[in-house]
Amino acid sequence: MQIGEFADRTGVPQRLLRYYEERGLLTPGRTDAGHRTFQDSDVPRVETIRALLAAGLNTETIRIVLPCTDYRAGHLVPTCTEMLTHLAGEQDRQTASIARLERSKQAIDGLLAAAPPELTDPVRHAALHNMREGSGADRV
Repeated sequence: MQIGEFADRTGVPQRLLRYYEERGLLTPGRTDAGHRTFQDSDVPRVETIRALLAAGLNTETIRIVLPCTDYRAGHLVPTCTEMLTHLAGEQDRQTASIARLERSKQAIDGLLAAAPPELTDPVRHAALHNMREGSGADRV
């Protein structure tokens, strides 16, 4: 099937399918005229790619772990030990990222808690916001 039909079948826009190909995640065949052709067996591969993206993995990591991953009945299933090593590294990266976000959130919470009452009054805050917008002071 050509890319348009494949996009309809998978629910993935053609632009993303081309991107997946560019990143080495998909390898469609080509017609004599150079048009991409996809097989029925490519559908589960796209489902696996989408599930791995939803898990927070980047396309480079997906390229590495994709040969070691099955997508069965809506669940990702590792099929080789190399994948587990990469996933453990990704888990560490995500844990560190969550910690950084939590520190940022705490800093913002502190700033909001330290705000004087006149700034926290919603009516006054909206008026100040409208005055700034009208003055153009915060426009670039």
